[in-house]
Amino acid sequence: MNRLFYCIAIIAMVATSSSCKLLGGKNKGGGSLPNDGQLHGVAPSTRWSLPKPPGMVYVPPGTFHMGSSDEDLSYAYTARNKQVSISEFWMDATEITNNEYRQFTNWVRDSIAAKLMGAPYIKQVNGEDKVDWTKIKAIKWGDKTTMEKIDAIIYTPDNRIDHKKELDATKIVYESETFDYRAAAQNRDATIPRSKFIVRKAVPVFPDTLCWVRDFAYSYNEPMSQKYYSYPAFGNYPVVGVNWKQATAFCEWRTHLLNAYLQSKKRAPESDFRLPTEAQWEYAARGGRSQADYPWGGYYLRNKKGCLLANFKPGRGNYPEDGGLYTVRADAYWPNDFGLYNMSGNVAEWTASLYYEGAYNFQHDMNPDIRYNAKESDRPRDKRKVVRGGSWKDVGYFLRCGTRSYEYQDTAKSYIGFRCVIDLPAESKKRGK
Repeated sequence: MNRLFYCIAIIAMVATSSSCKLLGGKNKGGGSLPNDGQLHGVAPSTRWSLPKPPGMVYVPPGTFHMGSSDEDLSYAYTARNKQVSISEFWMDATEITNNEYRQFTNWVRDSIAAKLMGAPYIKQVNGEDKVDWTKIKAIKWGDKTTMEKIDAIIYTPDNRIDHKKELDATKIVYESETFDYRAAAQNRDATIPRSKFIVRKAVPVFPDTLCWVRDFAYSYNEPMSQKYYSYPAFGNYPVVGVNWKQATAFCEWRTHLLNAYLQSKKRAPESDFRLPTEAQWEYAARGGRSQADYPWGGYYLRNKKGCLLANFKPGRGNYPEDGGLYTVRADAYWPNDFGLYNMSGNVAEWTASLYYEGAYNFQHDMNPDIRYNAKESDRPRDKRKVVRGGSWKDVGYFLRCGTRSYEYQDTAKSYIGFRCVIDLPAESKKRGK
């Protein structure tokens, strides 16, 4: 009898396993199609696997209450508590660091230099001039001949210090080229040509290091202005002095970098890197703790031992009490439950969202967002972008997950950085293990 029961149990398990496999299904359309006159489906690519993006963590889909977690009369109308649902995504575990951003500025610098120098740094691909990245390492930047060829991006003699030839940061620009999906979505009858929705602009990429001096009147911050972006000791600190336009250009370049590699391996291109929406940022900052004031889940800025849990302005200005007078390493302090570091404090972070006081009243409850591609001729209020998280120079109130703030998209600050997100398919969680 026992043996009979055992056999029945085994058969049931096999049947259950088979039914689960049927639910998962097998990807149709891979490989060549049989010539049998039947429908089999055609996949866009035979290879589409992407491992866990380096330095990023998976944020699962979920629902949370967006807005202030406590009584807050001043924000009663600008950040009303509202339940929303968020799709899954991947997010940088830390803010983008100086070293990571330098990869971007070096890429732009090398691209411009290669075009000015011509062969052998330029090669013909389908009739177009392309940078031959295998030859870039051979450029001798201190060589007299090299400096003569790239004179167009060198400071003019009257702008040099001690007659030293240096790159003119204003001439190191990234040629941004994006597609305005929101505008194109209004072209219902397809009467407007596609070219009208392509946005092209030149974006200077180097951080504004003078922001350290500009941001604080009657304060000696020249050493930070001179060293913060260029000195090796600050390599793993969050990049600052980057405005919203530069942050979005970085995301665009990062997308190009990844997809160029994938296509060279005949693999399908992935989603775009981008700045998180305001809702995504807050959901990620809470780390699954829907009503917590801070990313670490508590109501206080100190733990039970009295240690401060973030880099901000304690008390009335005891800046070094938390371990850092200015910024600290991007991976300092403990991460939240999603594995994200410094979602509060250190540097505040750009988001993709337009700052509008009443946005919470009309945004959708599924992936809420409000965006506007402001032009140079637009009003200043149309150029406001949501900034979240508080920074090393802010008091504790701005470190709360639900606190909103803003800055103008063309303004760089010594206390604002950013991190990227990417929308990978649901299977990415399994692939990243």
